[in-house]
Amino acid sequence: MARRLSILNTLGSLALAGAGAASAYWFLVRPWHRGWGTTPGEVNRALPGDDLVPEPKYVATHAITIHAPVEQVWPWIVQIGKDRGGFYSYDFIENTMGLDIHSADRIVPELQNLKAGDTLPLGPNNFGPVVKQLEPNRVMVLYGDSRQDQKAIVPGLKPGEYIAVAWIFHVEAVDATTTRLIERFHLDYNNSPQNTVFYRAFLEPGAFIMERKMLLGIRERAERLAV
Repeated sequence: MARRLSILNTLGSLALAGAGAASAYWFLVRPWHRGWGTTPGEVNRALPGDDLVPEPKYVATHAITIHAPVEQVWPWIVQIGKDRGGFYSYDFIENTMGLDIHSADRIVPELQNLKAGDTLPLGPNNFGPVVKQLEPNRVMVLYGDSRQDQKAIVPGLKPGEYIAVAWIFHVEAVDATTTRLIERFHLDYNNSPQNTVFYRAFLEPGAFIMERKMLLGIRERAERLAV
């Protein structure tokens, strides 16, 4: 009997610890990573492309200050993509998923001619969002909705499933030698228990880890070029 009570007490303690960890993540960690690097004004600020996903289930806004002029930050942004400049993040993580990503350490002139309507590939078979809006040295908006184009986001969705994203990169000059880069991600998807677990528990924190590293990678490259 004592042994059974001990096991029950242990299980109860583990359940309480798990609930506490989940609460800490939901109320502390998740709001932090959804707004990493931003000011309150930047989180609430309207950006071009915000209206493309009208009712997103997840929105994250990240920002970083880069000690380089806008003109030396923008080329790194406009050349992102698979078989382009990569994503300046953790290539080894992306490549364990078979994406074959290789981040550039230089500005590639032939990758600077991206234009609205082009597909920006995220992985094999050229799947990825479309460049919805492109204003050099100001904003790039990537958009895709699998209900309009099954190859726009990710292949292999089952009937009735969908995913829609808007990925926004906005740059503005703080002064002649400093740039503020704001990156925002809108996500919508069909409701299901599996999706709720996958997107909340895996995609949201995983995307933050990769996007944070990407912003740091852009900063490192742009500042090195500025020097």
